[in-house]
Amino acid sequence: MTIPKPFSQACENNKAPILDIIKTVFSQPTTVWEIGSGTAQHACHFAENLPHLAWQPTDRRENLAGIHLWRDEAQLANLLPPLRLDVADTLWPCERIDAVFTANTLHIMSSVEVRLLFDRLGAYLGPEATMCIYGPFNYAGAYTSESNARFDLWLKERDASSGIKDFEEIMRFAENAGLELEADHAMPANNRLLVLRKGA
Repeated sequence: MTIPKPFSQACENNKAPILDIIKTVFSQPTTVWEIGSGTAQHACHFAENLPHLAWQPTDRRENLAGIHLWRDEAQLANLLPPLRLDVADTLWPCERIDAVFTANTLHIMSSVEVRLLFDRLGAYLGPEATMCIYGPFNYAGAYTSESNARFDLWLKERDASSGIKDFEEIMRFAENAGLELEADHAMPANNRLLVLRKGA
């Protein structure tokens, strides 16, 4: 059965402003592991515009076929074949990670899954690893906009364990993985882009 190539309008809207920041963060040649590549629109855009990077898409098994469709069409030498990865897996398909990118994933995950993500990263991150996280966050337990409040309600109606996470909780998980906040960038549509470094 032929599946349609997946598409996210949100990815189209945010890929350019995200690129503006990550091109300065991931400025040196390395392999960037993308956690939860989704449709692979980000992977294709960033790999095309950051040719000094090897971009490693990952996602759960059910999303890999769609990622392959985008990768096959893009024909980019630095866009690696997608790997199956669930953050709850005890073993990840790698030995070491020096750069991580994830977008619009933490609010889809439960708090337990987010903690597991950082627990696993703590075991795999290299000594000077960098991580970029894009998405909405609450600060001091409060929404940053009415649209985020509505979005959070929609998320919880769809899956009670999901929802916008508190920035402070994410920082606790990150610190346990040896990551420190380097920058917190305001982004369009009431999103943020957090830059974390190991041993910053």
